[in-house]
Amino acid sequence: MSKSYPWVERPWPTKELPKDELLERIEQLLGLKNVCVLATVDKDGAPIASPIEYHADGLNLYMLPDPGTPKLNAIKRDPRVSLAIDLGYHGWQSVRSAQYFAHAEVLDPNTPEWVHGTKIFKWRQAAEELGADTSRPREWQLVKIVPDRILYMETWLWKNGYGWKQWWHSEV
Repeated sequence: MSKSYPWVERPWPTKELPKDELLERIEQLLGLKNVCVLATVDKDGAPIASPIEYHADGLNLYMLPDPGTPKLNAIKRDPRVSLAIDLGYHGWQSVRSAQYFAHAEVLDPNTPEWVHGTKIFKWRQAAEELGADTSRPREWQLVKIVPDRILYMETWLWKNGYGWKQWWHSEV
């Protein structure tokens, strides 16, 4: 038995977290990081998993992939994506992550959706770090990730009587 974290011992609770609390925990996790691993499938069916910066608007994520990359080409060919965000592992008491099962939307420059995305994605910071023009966003395509379902995992939930794996589903 763990002396420091006795709630990590079995039996583990399985109770569902109320949806509003689950949404709050997912949004909090999204705000604690800004890099995920995005998985797509190339033209031959092989997986591509790449780290990429994101910025969240609720549960939707905005990304700015380099033009012509295998990742962007894969999304254009097949918008189904998966991604993972985690806070690192420091023992069972610290597991906290989310896995998205989602679809990607490619936003063309100067469309209303792209303009909205440029307000979410912190492009100016990236441009400044790279020594690029900070007066206006690069006219590259943005990618918007819209979740269909999210598997949220947090072992700290055991302490409060909830299961560590919680599912969020889109209502669309």
